[in-house]
Amino acid sequence: MPRRRFASAPVNSRPSAVLSPRAALPSLAGRFLIGAAIAVLSACGGTRPEVPSQVPVTPPPATRIDPVVPPLRIGLALGGGAAKGFAHIGVIKMLEANGLKPDVVAGTSAGSVVGALYASGMDPFKLQERAVALDEASIRDVRLFSGGLVQGLKLQDYVNQSVDNKPIERMRKPFAAVATRLETGERTVFVRGNTGQAVRASSSVPGVFEPVTIGNYQYVDGGVVSPVPVDATRQLGADFVIAVDISSKASGKRPDGMLGIVNQSISIMGQRLGEQELARADVVIRPKVLDIGAADFTQRNQAILEGEKAALAVLPQIRAAMQKLQAQRLADARATAARREAALAPAPQPACKDEGWRWNPLKKKDECAASN
Repeated sequence: MPRRRFASAPVNSRPSAVLSPRAALPSLAGRFLIGAAIAVLSACGGTRPEVPSQVPVTPPPATRIDPVVPPLRIGLALGGGAAKGFAHIGVIKMLEANGLKPDVVAGTSAGSVVGALYASGMDPFKLQERAVALDEASIRDVRLFSGGLVQGLKLQDYVNQSVDNKPIERMRKPFAAVATRLETGERTVFVRGNTGQAVRASSSVPGVFEPVTIGNYQYVDGGVVSPVPVDATRQLGADFVIAVDISSKASGKRPDGMLGIVNQSISIMGQRLGEQELARADVVIRPKVLDIGAADFTQRNQAILEGEKAALAVLPQIRAAMQKLQAQRLADARATAARREAALAPAPQPACKDEGWRWNPLKKKDECAASN
């Protein structure tokens, strides 16, 4: 019987796999892997994730701007003291040399003379030049028929000539001359009119100068009621007052001459009153000029030097007091601004905690009413 020959398959050939329909389905693990892959592809695909809603950001509180506080207006109150008044020039020199320029000036007696010249625009060196060249005879006019009293007209003319005949209201700095009304004893502050006449009235020492007639009244030395015119300086608008006290004190020494006796007598009478007014100054400068006679014009240079030394000694005190006052003004301005803001701010609405209630400004009791 002949043998059947079978075709042998090639060695390298692989039989084709024949899968049953059940075997074609993926296993459970395969299905899980396929699902995970699809999820990953979906996440990396074109679908955009949801953007979380933005949380409102509270803006930072606005920076509070400090109110503008104007610089201090410095006032200079120059007291009376006859020839001692040259010390005022030294004080002014030292103040200006250290950047402290007074804005307003008030003077009594000798202080009114220096104050008028300074307020007219003279710098301290010009003042000193005038003081050195001053001839006592040019400001003293004795009238024999009036009991040997000084008329004062020469002093009036000297001042008017020095200020170019400007009235008080046309000075470069606000200026006031303080005098005493003879009929009533009231303090009179001249802030307008004839400069020389006002200075003459302020400098008319009783018993030495004739009273000055202005209008319907007579006037004498301002030192009787205001030895150092602190209050007049405030009235001119000064925020910070530097007072210069050169008045004679009852030191136990006998004054020289009639002018010295009268001058010290006036100082003693007004000493208590002067202390009360000086207490209203921010800083008091006291040049050591008590040993200089009221009529001793020969020591004018020494008086100027003492004024410089006294002003230099209190400069730290002046700066500290000015800084403190300015800080207080800033604090007051802040408080005023805060009160103004609080007054303009809307009234806060009370919280109505109970559900179904709302704020009702017309309801007095609890300011809440039913929302229905």
